[in-house]
This record gives sequence, structure tokens and C-alpha cells, in this order.
Amino acid sequence: MAARPASPQRSLDSFDRAILRIVQRDARTPQRAIAEAVNLSAAAVQRRIAAMEASGVIRRNVALVDPKSIPLTITSIVKVYLQNERAETVQNAKARFLAEPEVQQCYYVTGGTSFILIVVTTDMAAYEALTKRLFEENDSINRFRSLIALDRVKTDASLIIP
Repeated sequence: MAARPASPQRSLDSFDRAILRIVQRDARTPQRAIAEAVNLSAAAVQRRIAAMEASGVIRRNVALVDPKSIPLTITSIVKVYLQNERAETVQNAKARFLAEPEVQQCYYVTGGTSFILIVVTTDMAAYEALTKRLFEENDSINRFRSLIALDRVKTDASLIIP
């Protein structure tokens, strides 16, 4: 399912939160099983899920693929330092990082570093080509630092639902 544009955020009640905890673990959980777990009818669960999708609370339903099965063997955490923090420079960098499928996560951060990227590639040659394209051939990048992951100890997309 494609990402939906977010509508105004809706207020979540205890039923919504309970439903979110379940669908984060497995989005394919049957609605009747969710209904039993949260003490609602299946129709009520269906309406709540549809409303959370429409409002952007639930952004997408995706399958998490094991990178080793592809194989995507290189995971790198990249610290990116921009030449300056002007709005135009930052927005251009964000757009460029968003456009690269190898950039799995991108965070605009504080503390002297401009961005932290999580990048996944098939091998070091592909990673080197990506760094040339994104950083070395980009005048708005001052420098970058790569940390190559030795092991993917924990990767999770679930959020803690209070």
C-alpha cells in the first residue's frame, strides 16, 4: 500500500492504541482476532483502522524483508556535514536523500552533524558509487563519515504506543 497524505491528526483513544499495538506486530492479523483482543466488534475495528489510515496515523502497511535474503550485505551509518545550514541547502539535501532508495533512513540532527543516514547496499562497490554520487560530487556537502555495521543486532519499525 502506498503512503497516504496525512490528514489532520486524530485523537487516539485506548481502543485505537490497543489496535495499533497489534497491527505493528503483524499488520496481517485478522480483524476478528483484533476485535476479540480489544473487546470490540470486527466492524468497529475495521472502521477504526480505516480512520487511522485516512488520518495518517497508519502511514503504510509493508513487509519487512531480511536484507541477507536479497542479499544486501553492507549497512552503513553515515554522518553528513553540510557546508552550511541555510534552509535551501538543507531542503536540497533532504530531497536528494529522499530520492535514493539505498538511503533507508534519514535524520536531520543537531550537535554539529547535519544528517545521519542509514544506508543499505549490495556490496562495497555499490556503496562507493553511492558515496561519490551523494557526497563527493555534491558541493553542499562539507564531509561525511561512514560507520560500517558488523552485525544488525536490532532493527525494528515498531513504535512504543503509550
